[in-house]
Amino acid sequence: MHVFITGANRGLGLELTRQYLERGDHVFAASRQPDQAAELQQLQRQYGEHLVLLPLDVTSAASIDAAVQGVRQAADSLDVLINNAGVYPHAGSGDDHQRLGQLTHDDAIETMQVNAIGPLLVSQALLPLLRAGRKGRIISISSGQGSLTWKATGDPYHYSASKAALNMYMRSLAAEVGHMGLISVIVDPGWMRTEMGGDHANQDPADSARGIVRLADQLHAEENGSFVTWQGQPVPW
Repeated sequence: MHVFITGANRGLGLELTRQYLERGDHVFAASRQPDQAAELQQLQRQYGEHLVLLPLDVTSAASIDAAVQGVRQAADSLDVLINNAGVYPHAGSGDDHQRLGQLTHDDAIETMQVNAIGPLLVSQALLPLLRAGRKGRIISISSGQGSLTWKATGDPYHYSASKAALNMYMRSLAAEVGHMGLISVIVDPGWMRTEMGGDHANQDPADSARGIVRLADQLHAEENGSFVTWQGQPVPW
């Protein structure tokens, strides 16, 4: 199986890359600076041609096009796309940048571009390869913070809004790609102990990754467009 993972250099993306490689799949691991991603470089030495490292900035059309060409040089199709790359500006800094009174235009634009618009445009660019694969699946990593039903706080403004926007983009995409035989789902991976999630989080990214890999394997057409947890339970919109 051929799998494309964005934001593959750390956290959940790195775990997903490792687990797909461990079971023998071919992985295209995309990150902004793969030459500086020590753990990905180590995995490449271990797994050789099963792992292709690709530079990708999801906010750049040229970078997305180059990544697609990188896939085409090594494979004729993709079976799974995992839109994992995301940002949470000033995460862990303890500042108030996502609270009322401290909100900025630049933080809002960056968060929306990376977390919502980027995954949509990456999915669009890889559609031909996914259509050539076996029951192509698009898994977009969202968050419970993107649920309008669950939203009961102000902070974080930008991150929550970007994940809600991602949910709408991918729900819209699902309505179209379902007619192409593809499946697009949105996944809440839980609050993970990562650079973004912080040390107080209660979820191990390895567990989330295992659940997401299992979920991707077992998806059925009727689940197209759904918003679920890493364990496959429905998340309210």
